[in-house]
Amino acid sequence: MTDLLTVTELTRSYGSFVALDRADLTVAEGARHALIGPNGAGKTTLLNLIAGTDLATSGRIAFAGRDITWQRPHRRSRGGIARTFQHPSVVPVATVLDNVLLGAWHHHTAAPWRRAGRRRIADDCRAILETVGLTGLEHRQAGELSHGRRRMLDLAVALAGRPRLLLLDEPAAGLTDADVTVLLAVLRDLSDDVAVLLVEHNLDVVAAFARTVTVLHHGRPLVTGTPAEIQADPAVREAYLGRRKVAETA
Repeated sequence: MTDLLTVTELTRSYGSFVALDRADLTVAEGARHALIGPNGAGKTTLLNLIAGTDLATSGRIAFAGRDITWQRPHRRSRGGIARTFQHPSVVPVATVLDNVLLGAWHHHTAAPWRRAGRRRIADDCRAILETVGLTGLEHRQAGELSHGRRRMLDLAVALAGRPRLLLLDEPAAGLTDADVTVLLAVLRDLSDDVAVLLVEHNLDVVAAFARTVTVLHHGRPLVTGTPAEIQADPAVREAYLGRRKVAETA
């Protein structure tokens, strides 16, 4: 399987604090790859560096064979990288459909200045809303939606950008069991043309979705394997249990 994303010795420091320490990571084309680890392990920092919302102190990021280490976020987005955030990043006063249109506008092959082009983009956005279970809500303001539906709208906006790599930062956080079931159904139905790098604390979601799991600890990858291999790895148990013992004695 061809590598889509390659991260090499990536480091991000904030003064004396090293959030990510010479991290290496490879994500294949069409991957279903989860990134897990204790709080403070550097997971969100790594997503920020890949998306370009933060810049590396050192190291290299290659995407689809090109060095994107110093590219601005909008260039990475147009190149095929999309993401969601820990807190849904939607425009609350805009309608559900308009939020998805904003995500699609600069990524669509149709000419948006022509009436037929605008109609085609809108039709495609409605199809995405159907995919994530938001049919019939297109004229509702995004701020009126429940937390679970805002999460799905955030995902719809990311998918509207036609990504080759989808970065998901704790998409199951705050969801009900019913919402998690919907989320997993949507993720499982994604095309193999879209690789997914998922940061998630809900290990049931990780086990149900991921084919490959990387454990991050103290800003560096600890181990990579299948969900079953990760679950059985003593170093992974120590990373989690060790953090828990510190918290219990504090």
